[in-house]
Amino acid sequence: MDLNKKIVFIIGPRQVGKTWLAKDIAKNFNKPVYLNYDSIQDKKIIHSESWLNSTDLLILDELHKMKRWKNHLKGIFDTKPEKMKILVTGSARLATFQKSGDSLAGRFFSHTLFPFSPAELFGTNYNNIDRFLERGGFPEPFLTNNLNDANRWRYEYINGLIRTDILDFENIHNLKSIEIVLELLRLRVGSKTSYASIAQDVGISPNTVKKYIQVLEALFIVFRVTPFSKNIARSLMKDPKIYFYDSGMVKGDKGALAENMTAVCLLKHVSGKTESTGIKWELNYIRTKDGKEIDFCIVKDGKAKHLLEVKYSDHNLSPTLINFSQKLAVKGSQIVFNLKRERKENNNIEIRDAFSFLSELSI
Repeated sequence: MDLNKKIVFIIGPRQVGKTWLAKDIAKNFNKPVYLNYDSIQDKKIIHSESWLNSTDLLILDELHKMKRWKNHLKGIFDTKPEKMKILVTGSARLATFQKSGDSLAGRFFSHTLFPFSPAELFGTNYNNIDRFLERGGFPEPFLTNNLNDANRWRYEYINGLIRTDILDFENIHNLKSIEIVLELLRLRVGSKTSYASIAQDVGISPNTVKKYIQVLEALFIVFRVTPFSKNIARSLMKDPKIYFYDSGMVKGDKGALAENMTAVCLLKHVSGKTESTGIKWELNYIRTKDGKEIDFCIVKDGKAKHLLEVKYSDHNLSPTLINFSQKLAVKGSQIVFNLKRERKENNNIEIRDAFSFLSELSI
C-alpha cells in the first residue's frame, strides 16, 4: 500500500471523483482528517498544522492553491508521527508544480484518476457503449438517469472551468480568447492541431494558443497525443492531436466521439501501467510525410508495442495498419464500434469490437 511508504497524490480532472475516493479510503482508518484548502476554516488548520497527533490519515484537498505548498507539505511529512499517512488530492498536474522547486523529490507516489471506462464498469448495468458515447465517463452525467440533467451538468462544468479554474490557475486577461480556443478544439478532435491555424481564427499569436492549450492540459481538460518517433525531440516538435478527458465535450460526428473515447481509455491504460510499474508507457500516433496515419500507437520504454486504428462502422481492414504493423513488426488492431463479427486477419492483425476491446484493457 503506497500510503505506508510515502505521500500519495490523487490527481485528475475536476469532478472526476477524487474527493469521493479519498473519503472512501478514509473509511479504512480510525481517525482520518479531511481538509480542503478552499475552505476558510480548513485553510487556517492547514497553515497552523493544528490537527490532533492521533490522526492516522491526513487528507489535504486542493493544497496546490497554497503558496509554497510543497515546502509546507515537506515539513508536514518530515515531522509527522510515524503512524500518520498523508493523502493529497488536486485538479492540476504535478508536472506544473516543478517551477516551485523539487522539495518533494522521493517523498511521494502519484495516481491519476480518470473518468469511468468500459474496463472499470465491466459486469455492471452501466456498461453500455451508447451511454459512454452520449455522456462521457464523468460520474455525475454518466450515472444520472436524466439526459437533460447530464447536459445541464456539462454546461455548468464548462462555465466553471473557464470562469473559475482557469482564472485560479493562471492569470489570463482575455477569457473570451481561451473560450474560443476551447470551442475550436471541441470541433477538431482527432485532427492535427496547428497552433498557427487556431491563432489565425482567434486573432491571437501562436505562442498564446500554445500557452492556452498548456493551461487546459495542466487542468486535465485536454491531453495531447504526439507523433511516435525514436527521436524524442523531433516527436515533440510535430503537431499533436488534442483530445478531451470528457468525451461529452466533443462536438463532432460519431467517428470523432469514438476516437476520443478510445483515446481516454488508452491513456488511462498507459498511465496506470506507468504509475504502477515505474516503466514509461506512452500513447502516440503515427503520421508519415505523405499523410498516412495510424490513430494510436502504444509505446513501452520508447518501443512501439501495439498499433490501433479506430473506426465507427468500417470493418474493412486499413491498408495503412497492415503496412505499419509489418514495418514495425508489432501487433495491430482495428477497433470498430459498430461491428457484427470479430476476426483475425493474420498473426499480427485483428479486427475487434471496440467495446469488447476496451473492456479488456488493464486499468
